[in-house]
Amino acid sequence: MKRKSKYNVAVVGVGAVGIEMLRVLRQHRFPIKELRVFARTARKISVDGYDYPVEKISSDGFNNIDFALFAGTEGEKGAAVTYAQDAVKRGAVVIDNGADFRLEKNVPLVVPEVNGPDAKAHKGIIANPNCSTIQMVVAIAPIHKKVKIKRIIVATYQAASGAGRSALRQLWGETNQIISATDLAGAVKNPMRCSKKDMALPAQIVFNAIPHIGGFKDFGYTSEEWKMVHETHKIFHTKKMKISATCVRVPVLNAHSEAIYIETEKPISAQKAITLLRKSRGIVVIDDVKKAKYPMPLEASGSDMVFIGRIRKDPYVNNGLWLWVVSDNLKKGAATNAVQIAEYLIGKY
Repeated sequence: MKRKSKYNVAVVGVGAVGIEMLRVLRQHRFPIKELRVFARTARKISVDGYDYPVEKISSDGFNNIDFALFAGTEGEKGAAVTYAQDAVKRGAVVIDNGADFRLEKNVPLVVPEVNGPDAKAHKGIIANPNCSTIQMVVAIAPIHKKVKIKRIIVATYQAASGAGRSALRQLWGETNQIISATDLAGAVKNPMRCSKKDMALPAQIVFNAIPHIGGFKDFGYTSEEWKMVHETHKIFHTKKMKISATCVRVPVLNAHSEAIYIETEKPISAQKAITLLRKSRGIVVIDDVKKAKYPMPLEASGSDMVFIGRIRKDPYVNNGLWLWVVSDNLKKGAATNAVQIAEYLIGKY
């Protein structure tokens, strides 16, 4: 793309991720000449006191657009793919947050801190990885570069916001319903107090943990778990890493947490890993267990960074290391990463 002082940008979708894209573009002061917002229906929205006219999406709406940020359709083939292709035909670079293009052979899957140069090989479309993949690869990339990781076992604790507004409404509604209807003794004795009507998640989420994100696939793993495997392989350009994941939805409003176990080819001490991570871009290390300092979703929400703590050696396995990783899934896990890809391409990242 030819470098310019300012760019015409389109944001497609005004759900949780689309709203966050508008917020991040403003917070990062992305050099915008014209901003257009598209959705299925025309209307006006307000984000943090800023008003945005939303246009009904059409192919011709992408005329003269430099970057089109698609908030994501999470695997729904059809209209979103067509509009992305139409945008490319009209000269735009599409950065897509959905699952439609992530594993396509000629579409780079990019996290700028990890494999930024891959973005330059695009043929019009660049894919954002899944939110849980993004924070994991940011956390482990510096270690992998230094001592090569051969095995990953990860358990995720994913916030309701990762399943969209309807899941947030379910968590909030269930919380209010239980608080208003139950005393503590009654809640412990008979915890299921919520109606199953209009549930966005497979089960009650408040006071619960659901080990089920996405549909169940090969070997009993869910689609969310397989995303972490296949996307990590693509980002690191290797299938030699042995990766196994368990993804769990937890009653947290926003920001995902992950317990990541890695086994490296060469030894690295916990202290050396901490030093390495502290020097790495996009990472904040919070690791002082004596003072009960470690990353938590409540504090990570609203930040672009990936927070890492509880860094410790496995006392029983050579070259084994544990990390606790927390990041805002709507920001770095989606909107921020998309904007950073655009920043990388224009030389401002």
